[in-house]
Amino acid sequence: MSESIWTISETAATGPLAGIKILDMSSVVMGPLATVLMADMGADVIKVENRGSTHGGDMMRYAGQSPTGDLGPIFMALNRNKKSVTIDGRDPQGKAQLHALLAEADVFFHNIRMAGMERLGLGYEDIKRINPAIVYVHCCGYGADGPYANRQAYDDLVQAASGWADLYARRSGGPPSYTPSLVADKTVGLFATNATLAALVHKERTGQGQFVSVPMFECFTWFNMVENLYGQTFPGDGKLGYSRSINPRRRPYPTKDGFIAIVPYVDRQWERFFEIGGRPGVFQDPRFSTYTERTKHTGELYAIIEEVAATKTTDEWVDLLEQENIPAMRFNPMAQVLEDPHLVATGFFIDAEAPGIGRYRTLSHPVAFTGSPVNQRLAPQRLGAQDSELPLAANDG
Repeated sequence: MSESIWTISETAATGPLAGIKILDMSSVVMGPLATVLMADMGADVIKVENRGSTHGGDMMRYAGQSPTGDLGPIFMALNRNKKSVTIDGRDPQGKAQLHALLAEADVFFHNIRMAGMERLGLGYEDIKRINPAIVYVHCCGYGADGPYANRQAYDDLVQAASGWADLYARRSGGPPSYTPSLVADKTVGLFATNATLAALVHKERTGQGQFVSVPMFECFTWFNMVENLYGQTFPGDGKLGYSRSINPRRRPYPTKDGFIAIVPYVDRQWERFFEIGGRPGVFQDPRFSTYTERTKHTGELYAIIEEVAATKTTDEWVDLLEQENIPAMRFNPMAQVLEDPHLVATGFFIDAEAPGIGRYRTLSHPVAFTGSPVNQRLAPQRLGAQDSELPLAANDG
C-alpha cells in the first residue's frame, strides 16, 4: 500500500441521502451492493444479521482471507458506512427490536424469500401496519406472477437462464460460459438502488410508502436484451445478439509488445486510423465506408484492425491515437489497474486503516456530488458491533 493512509473514523454523513434511514436485512452481494451505494451517499444503514447461522451473520464475511476472521475482502467492499446489529427475528425480543427499528425507518430492504419473511410476521402488510410510509424493497429471484416465483436464484443460474451465457457460445461457436464476474448480482444491485431511490422520491412527493419488488431474472434479462434482442425487435426472422458485440474478434488487439483497445467511431476517425496505420484504402471499401455497412461486416473490419494494430507498440499507438482524437485505451492486466495513472490521480483506490481492522484497501465512491459530497465515515463493522445501540434490551448473543 501507499504511504498515504486514511484513518476511517465515524463522522457525520454529508451525502445527498443524509437523514434517510434504511434497515438492511440483505446479504451476500446483490443486496449489499445496493445498500452500500446508498450508505456512501449518506443514508443511515443498519445491517441486521443473525448470529445463529453456521459462522454467524452474512456468509460473505467469511469468503476470502482476512486478518479479522469475519471481515472478508468482498464483505469489506460492500459493507462500509453501515452499522451491524444481530437480531433473531424468531424470538419475541428480536421481533420487538425489529419493529422498533422499522417504526423509525424510511426503507426496509432485504433479499430473503418472502414466504419466510411472512412466517416471521415481516411481510409488507405486517410492516405497513407498523409504519404506513415505509418503502419496502424486496430483492427476489423471479417475479411473483410467474412459474419460477418460488425458485432460488443465484448469479450463475441467472446468467444461464437470461441468455447471457449463450452470448459466449454465439461468439465462439463453442459451449456457453459464465462471465468471470458476479455480473448478474452486481447489475441487479444497481437496479435495486435505482428502484429504492425512485420510491423515496415518490414518498417525498406524496408521503406514501410502497412495496417494491426487484426480480433478479427479469432485471438481468432486461439488461442483456437491451442490445441483444436486436433482430427480433421487429417482426421477421432476424437474429438475436448484436452482431458487433458478439463478434469473436471484438477484443483487445495485440500490438508489438502488448495489447490495446481501439474504437474508431465516426467516419473521420475510421479514415484517419487506416491512414496512420498504413492502410489508406480500407475506408473506401464499400463494406466499410458507412456505418450500416460496417455493422454488416464487423468481423472483416475487426480482422483488418488487428493486422494494423500489430505494426506498432502500445505506447506508439496510445500517443498517435490521442493526437488524432481516436478513442483508444491501453489494455490493463488486473494488477496494473491498481497502478493506472488516471485512477491514482483521482484517488480511486484508498489505502485506509481503522481500529480493529488495521490497514486495508478500499474503493472510493465513483460518483461526484458537488453540493453534497459523499464520505467514508464508518469502516466495515465486526458482527454485532452496534448491538448495544439496539432498542429495548441488548441481545444476549
